[in-house]
Amino acid sequence: MSTKIDTWLVSSPDVCGGRLRIDGIRITINQIVVWYKQGYSSEEIVDQYPHLTLAQVYTALAYYHTNREEIETDLATEKKEAARLEQEYQQSLRRT
Repeated sequence: MSTKIDTWLVSSPDVCGGRLRIDGIRITINQIVVWYKQGYSSEEIVDQYPHLTLAQVYTALAYYHTNREEIETDLATEKKEAARLEQEYQQSLRRT
C-alpha cells in the first residue's frame, strides 16, 4: 500500500493561523524548517517530537526546498511580527 505524501500537508484558516501544517498535528512546515535551519537532523526532530514520523518531516522539508522563497518570506514575516509584539510588550512593562 502506498501513500500520497501531499495528503499529509493541510491548511485550515482556524488552525495555526492558516499556515501549512502536518495533517492532524499542530506543527507547521515553518516550525520544522526552523528546527532544520538550527541544525537539527530529521531524526533529531522526530526524537524531540515523537508524534511526527520521519516521512512527515521529510515531506515538510521537501515542500520547503520546492517552495523556498514562499517559506522564507513567511518566516521573515513571522520574525517581524514577533519583534513587533516583543517591542509592544516591553513598552507596556515600562508604562506600569
